[in-house]
Amino acid sequence: MVSAAEARRLYRKMRVPLQPPPPDVDEASDMSFPGPAGPVAARLYRGRGAPKSAPVAVFFHGGGWTYGDLETHDVPCRTLANFARCAVLSVDYRLGPEHKFPAAFEDGLAAVRWVAGQGAGLGLDSARIAVAGDSAGGNLAAAAALALRDEGLRLAQQVLVYPALDMRACAPSHFEFAEGYLLEREGILWCRANYLRDEADILDWRASPLLAPDLAGLAPAYVVTAGFDPLRDEGAAYAERLQASGVSVTYECFEGMVHGFITMGAALAAANHALYRIGQALRIAFSKVGLE
Repeated sequence: MVSAAEARRLYRKMRVPLQPPPPDVDEASDMSFPGPAGPVAARLYRGRGAPKSAPVAVFFHGGGWTYGDLETHDVPCRTLANFARCAVLSVDYRLGPEHKFPAAFEDGLAAVRWVAGQGAGLGLDSARIAVAGDSAGGNLAAAAALALRDEGLRLAQQVLVYPALDMRACAPSHFEFAEGYLLEREGILWCRANYLRDEADILDWRASPLLAPDLAGLAPAYVVTAGFDPLRDEGAAYAERLQASGVSVTYECFEGMVHGFITMGAALAAANHALYRIGQALRIAFSKVGLE
């Protein structure tokens, strides 16, 4: 495998030609918020037609907790903000191997807490917050939803896009699609080693939300998987566990897609379709806040 620095360069280079031109939004502002180890960079988007006090989706980018940044997911965040008519706060959380678990988790949690406490000053509706993320970002969103439930912070929704939810990497799809489908088993294990401190972390629910003992009382979930993805089965298993725990769940598997497809909108129409459906789900979820 290449170094983490080279992986970051290659990932960013690969994502540029696969994405359409950035759509216009009403606002795209770089900022930072206080994190547990110092300021964390973020970018706030306000979608076209979003209300003055906008609901907000706190978004965590994918990239195996090792690569990815605000730029690699700029287009999906803009698109989601427009489709949902909301604000999206994209979080540039700390990456491994320089910053080991639970650094990324702690930064993600700090982001949501910051929005809940300071959102009004940014023109955000702190009563209507969702968490969202793809791949490793879906892992962070799911873990944040668990932690925030235990803190009593009520989220409008959690959006988990082909999420990594079980660090054991033992579901059948991990072996069925181990090679030849873009995300390969060797790369998954490399990213896991970059993020986790040791094997004991594999069983920590903050790293493996699927292993959390209790999923009851979590925010409604929209779970998206890809048909040719090693992570497919753990996403499906999490959706099943959520439903069995009484959580409202929408689960969709984009059967012909591979891992990472929402960042390939210039090549795959399914990317924009998925973002549209997620955006509509967020609009509905935000509209229900206060009506329960």
